[in-house]
Amino acid sequence: MSEFERVDVLVFGSGVGGKLTAWTSASEGLRTAVVERGLIGGSCPNIACLPTKNVIHSAKVADFVRHDREFGSGTAPATIEMAEVRARKRRMVDGLVSTHMDHYKASGAELVIGEGRFVGPKTIEVRLRNGGVRTLQGDRVFLNLGTHAAVPDIPGLRAAKPLTHVEALELDRLPSHLIVLGGGYVGLEFAQAFVRFGSRVTILERGPRLLPREDPDVADALLEFLHLDGVDVRLNVEIGKVEGSSGQSVRVTMAGAARASTLEGSDILVATGRIPNTHNIGLEKTSVALDARGYIQVNERLETTAQGIWALGECAGSPQFTHVSEDDFRIVHANLHGGSRSTRDRLIPFCLFTDPEVARVGLNENEALAAGRRYRVAKLPMLAVLRARTLSETRGFMKALVSHDNDEILGFTAIGPNAGEIIAVVQTAMMGKMPYTALRDAVFTHPTMAEGLGPLFGGVPARTEADAVTGSAG
Repeated sequence: MSEFERVDVLVFGSGVGGKLTAWTSASEGLRTAVVERGLIGGSCPNIACLPTKNVIHSAKVADFVRHDREFGSGTAPATIEMAEVRARKRRMVDGLVSTHMDHYKASGAELVIGEGRFVGPKTIEVRLRNGGVRTLQGDRVFLNLGTHAAVPDIPGLRAAKPLTHVEALELDRLPSHLIVLGGGYVGLEFAQAFVRFGSRVTILERGPRLLPREDPDVADALLEFLHLDGVDVRLNVEIGKVEGSSGQSVRVTMAGAARASTLEGSDILVATGRIPNTHNIGLEKTSVALDARGYIQVNERLETTAQGIWALGECAGSPQFTHVSEDDFRIVHANLHGGSRSTRDRLIPFCLFTDPEVARVGLNENEALAAGRRYRVAKLPMLAVLRARTLSETRGFMKALVSHDNDEILGFTAIGPNAGEIIAVVQTAMMGKMPYTALRDAVFTHPTMAEGLGPLFGGVPARTEADAVTGSAG
């Protein structure tokens, strides 16, 4: 082991929680170093959140052009140049990386690029990308290791060299038939994008429906919208084996109740979950404990089982959203400065960036029933929201859950245009402990999507025993 360099703050991984920790610590006068394998800023600006949404928007533009005559415009038949789609995405990523480098320079935090591995309790040896080795030891250590795509142990799948979201974002060609394994966030967003670009797309989902954590009406609506786009969705599918090579020709054998069937395609995309990046990095040299799935064990203050080591983001088992990793940073930073924040009872929103978007904050009906919370429910079709009519995007609905015992908002779901923006309004009301009547009686700008919250909450049933929901959600 080379002679170590001592720093006040040592961050392993430069995702959002890690980089905010580094920039803030350095600006506070602490000598700070960040060890990063290669993705400056982490996965979000490079290979995940932002690049994906960039490509999804290109697909929406292609869909607009395909239906341009509905808007009074006339153009030549749309053609898709995937190399240009990729180039647009790359330009955005390059700009984001440049911005990150500016932040490192301005803050004074040092970014060390290379493969890191613990060689002691708070000591990381880094094999530098440009050659050489450095060994860093920190008084405080922060783990922001992230996750990577899981590839199921299906015979022939690894040999077929399937796409993950990383490779799918780098395609400069259009798959003739893309087979997507998994009906979660990644699979659904990519499936709709590629069918809009012009690929034939088939989703194979082993469960009985999409988005199993959501209410049946939400999952059913999304399934209908995907079908309207031309996505072939097959549920209750068990895959027996995969043959061929992705990018050329693949054959998927599916086990059925009566007999096996096969599906042939040009490419296969794996979107079946995530695995934490906690293996083969020397964590056994520390006192940091992992759970059965490989995630770092933390308490509500994101402290690991090792003194002076914290974990942030997905590797700590936090919900796999960039905005949660950012809040993890805020919790740890506040506590290091005398605060008393925790991850308990966080109100975490999410948005699936299909078209229309699917977004939720708080409880859905399934969760309210499981928790024994009696509730009243109100539902409004997007067709009733006048802004949606101006956009000719009236698919979907809004749904609100309000406590049966008082006027507390328990949860809100939206399927429709700008759903991710609409839920922010309700989330703010929930954080402020406002009664649902405050949104019912609010004066919203006309015509906006948020304006629909007035009639939605105006439809909440009166508080009577007859209206208490205790049965199954539907």
